[in-house]
Amino acid sequence: MTGEQRLVYNEVMEASLNNKGGVFFVYGYGGTGKTFLWRALCACFRSKDDIVVVVASSRIAATLIPGGVTAHSRFGISINVTEDSICSRIKPGSDLAELLIRANIIIWDEAPMTHRHCFEALDKSLKDVLRVLDVGNAELPFGGKVVVFGGDFRQTLPVVS
Repeated sequence: MTGEQRLVYNEVMEASLNNKGGVFFVYGYGGTGKTFLWRALCACFRSKDDIVVVVASSRIAATLIPGGVTAHSRFGISINVTEDSICSRIKPGSDLAELLIRANIIIWDEAPMTHRHCFEALDKSLKDVLRVLDVGNAELPFGGKVVVFGGDFRQTLPVVS
């Protein structure tokens, strides 16, 4: 690992091991080793039989990481998101909700390619599900889970006013 990758890796591992939760964003253009970092984090957690949920904004990016799927598919985010959107597949008591409760980390690759309402939908849904463990989780970003976003803002699509 490079020095920067090691710093990110250590910070994410510390947040997870100490149950601190946290939201991290790894910025880097193509070829800087983001996918290598995702694979290293996955390997570390999965070697201890911990659960890692890996999603990406596109199917191509999702195939580069073991177990990766699109965020829309995994969480049930509608294609036409609004500020009121939620993740339709994450309901209290569902199998996916139980998986997310037990998950140690969520990694979302190519995040800048996604509309902000998708992140807000996941945030609302995780807060709703994780408040079962502790009502204080409803006040924490993403219900207190460790969430790592990554991507390159130079790949953001043009915005039409």
